[in-house]
Amino acid sequence: MSIAQLISPQQLAERQTKPNLVILDCRSSLEDQDYGQRSYAEGHIAGSCYADLLNDLSGPITKGVTGRHPLPEPQALIERLRFWGVNNDSDIVLYDDGPGAYAARAWWLLAWLGKRVGVYILDGGLKAWHAAGQPLSLDPPGHPKGWFDGKPDDSLILSATEVQQEKDQPDVTLIDARAPARFRGEVEPIDPVAGHIPGAQCAAFTDNLGPDGRFLPAEQLKQRFNDALNGRPPEKLVAYCGSGVTACHNLFALCMAGYPLGRLYAGSWSEWITDPQHGVAKGE
Repeated sequence: MSIAQLISPQQLAERQTKPNLVILDCRSSLEDQDYGQRSYAEGHIAGSCYADLLNDLSGPITKGVTGRHPLPEPQALIERLRFWGVNNDSDIVLYDDGPGAYAARAWWLLAWLGKRVGVYILDGGLKAWHAAGQPLSLDPPGHPKGWFDGKPDDSLILSATEVQQEKDQPDVTLIDARAPARFRGEVEPIDPVAGHIPGAQCAAFTDNLGPDGRFLPAEQLKQRFNDALNGRPPEKLVAYCGSGVTACHNLFALCMAGYPLGRLYAGSWSEWITDPQHGVAKGE
């Protein structure tokens, strides 16, 4: 069974009261740092805990050294997961507003720590939850502290130095999850330098979704990434984006399509450009 599992609003509603279920609200906005916490306080799926992108799902930023969302320190994340009530055998449901980018970041972090069974993304997120007529709650969660015991798998991550060494190898596929205009360097609304890592190809994470905002069927995702791989081994794929968040959406979609869990350049573009020696490409 793939480690990338979806759950529908109806399925979640039917399981909400079952024991050992942890629901994490991963809503966030790159333009408004308080958006997620504010939205959670205004209403959330009953029983869910709030997982903040900056404070929980990322580590401290070192200006000029790290990207915008460094990986969290493993033990700090483990303690946070325990605080939310996560056990080794918990079922975990992750959601955001709908596209799944922030939920996928949490999914990848759990996979990094070894939690690869019983983790689900709410397909279509809160938008789909609303469309299904499901209610929100203002009540705080009441989980006892969990006993999750994870260990990071650093074979899943690459440093900038490793990306520099591997990016031009003929068997490596480097995919960028950002929108095409950002990839080409035509616009750059967030980072100080526009463009992409030389040798990369654009694989916008939004193309993993259908018009309804839900993930495409596995067969369509398989064809999408088969085209990107072009015969190269999927084990050598490296995913990146602006800061290591939306790249996780591509890694989730790859697993949905039946490919092995690819590697993440966690620092991504916002870290890459901190070193003026790193190459910058524009256009296709």
